[in-house]
Amino acid sequence: METVSIDFGKPCRVYFIGIGGVSMSGLAEILKKEGFTVSGSDARESAFTEQLGARGIQVYIGQRRENLSAPVDYVVYTAAIHPDNPEFLEAKRLGIPMLSRAELLGQLMRCYRESIAVSGTHGKTTTTSMLSHILLTAEKDPTISLGGNLDAIGGNIRVGGSETFLLEACEYTNSFLSFFPTLEIILNIEADHLDFFKDLDDIRHSFRRFVQRMPENGALVIDNRIRNYREIVGDFKGRVTTVGTAEADYYPTDIRFDERGNAAFTPSEHGKALPRIQLAVPGEHNVYNALAALAACRLLGIAPEQIRDGLEAYRGTERRFEHKGEYHGAVIVDDYAHHPQEIAATLKAAQKYPHQKLWCVFQPHTYTRTKALLPEFGTALEGADVVLLADIYAARETDTLGISSRDVADAINADQPGKARYFGSFAEIEACLSREVRAGDLVLTMGAGDIYRVGEELLNSEKNGNVKE
Repeated sequence: METVSIDFGKPCRVYFIGIGGVSMSGLAEILKKEGFTVSGSDARESAFTEQLGARGIQVYIGQRRENLSAPVDYVVYTAAIHPDNPEFLEAKRLGIPMLSRAELLGQLMRCYRESIAVSGTHGKTTTTSMLSHILLTAEKDPTISLGGNLDAIGGNIRVGGSETFLLEACEYTNSFLSFFPTLEIILNIEADHLDFFKDLDDIRHSFRRFVQRMPENGALVIDNRIRNYREIVGDFKGRVTTVGTAEADYYPTDIRFDERGNAAFTPSEHGKALPRIQLAVPGEHNVYNALAALAACRLLGIAPEQIRDGLEAYRGTERRFEHKGEYHGAVIVDDYAHHPQEIAATLKAAQKYPHQKLWCVFQPHTYTRTKALLPEFGTALEGADVVLLADIYAARETDTLGISSRDVADAINADQPGKARYFGSFAEIEACLSREVRAGDLVLTMGAGDIYRVGEELLNSEKNGNVKE
């Protein structure tokens, strides 16, 4: 298929199919601020579609061929859009040039002197958010495309100058192979998105290709705890910086946790101690996220003191161990973790947070992930005192694999009988929590779907004086 290119110096009319996605909405805002006429559609209303409407962008709710009746120069679509989508079919019928979200992002990256891409199976949003704080502290005036809402930039997008572009680079459907970074960060590589990748080796192959896309004067930051990380680096001729263990270029020393589970550590740079950093987010995993951000910023020439100040200013991102409120004296926290390693890391962080009993309300995300990693889910969730399981969030899939959340409960209970319970509705989970949660407990809603609604409903019931039954 012939590559479609947009001339960013000549604003035109661009239509986004699936404009309400976190990345698509950000791209739409960037083009709008650059003078483009932007419109698009989404299947349902959301905070993102409301925000786009407030910015003067026409958003259609519901995807119909008639939405493309007005003149359009280019159509941008997401990987979630199927070829039988009515707008996709209409754009092809009309002969409108089309490009994917990843292709548009890749072309946009070429407009900046420095393009920083944060990749890995998990930790991308947090690390990109940490980098955002550092770049803002250092007055780099970055353009940022983020996979979550960050208070420091007032959402998920920031349009800055033409020097520095920072974005998350997701491996799903190999979308990051459309990007053109000058600096890459690889946080970790685990088995995930197995509805697209064949296995872990297939994923590792894509990350190797991702590294190969950089110019010879580019730079790579990679965690040396990745199995055989040198295989991922391959024959890359640019600068390679490692983070992780004491054998790495950057590693943490003297890690200590405060009463909220937030870590403080002293970074070591090639054996030399840098200023000590006190994070305001919990968990040892965030020490290594911060270390990767620090290493990247040292490559950009940012002073250690500015890096420390930026990291210490970071207070978290939406749906990343986000404190939602208190219900009958129990703390409600929400987290996006949906992969076993993320779950284990988040529960490890939660264990250091003050609590009497740790409740994990988990919603598995996609049937393929749940089936492929079922034993790993069972092990990871054992880190909670009680696990309440909601039905699998299907996302882009249909149930053809014969897997359910009951199977996850069974995997947990095989080792620790009675720890896990499955419920067929959010209302049943809310009623259970209302009956059994006590003051001092920690309730952690977890998953990439809509499980956050459970915590919000409980908090709303307390606010309104209602009791769940």
